Amino acid sequence: MAKVLIFDTSILCVWLQIPGKEICGSDEDPWNHDRVKEIIDKERKANTTFILPLAAIIETGNHIAQAQSQRYEKAQELAKLMILAADQTTPWAAFTEQSVFWQADGLKKLAEVWPPLANQRLAMGDATIKDIAEYYHRLKMEVEILTGDQGLKSYEPTQQQTQNTSYSQRRRRNRS
Repeated sequence: MAKVLIFDTSILCVWLQIPGKEICGSDEDPWNHDRVKEIIDKERKANTTFILPLAAIIETGNHIAQAQSQRYEKAQELAKLMILAADQTTPWAAFTEQSVFWQADGLKKLAEVWPPLANQRLAMGDATIKDIAEYYHRLKMEVEILTGDQGLKSYEPTQQQTQNTSYSQRRRRNRS
């Protein structure tokens, strides 16, 4: 079964070593550049397809713009990843596959489902990453969300048995 790896903002910031965002995750499960790079290298060798969600691009760009230093250099690094995804350069998936989420029907669906998710403390960017994970799962692909956020991680399609549990309940359970 083909596998996709969906990048969350937290991991993207650590991988790019954005000043002030070099570590993510909990104290019990910290993610640093070496750990992220090791996983990315392993997945690249396994021919995993990388997914760069629009939400992660925007949020990472915001963190770069607010960084205390290296804004231009880090913006260039993110821009290179954006071009690789746009050009569908291996291992990156075609970015155009995500366009369905940003068309009128996709936006209306997000507007419908997001308020209850927000009430459960799921950010809009995370809600779109959840939708992307479900999209690839429906294509019969193995899906992994690469994130330091265990609440978001719990939305991987392989963990749908907890679907009726609220985001905040899952986040609390995953921290214990």
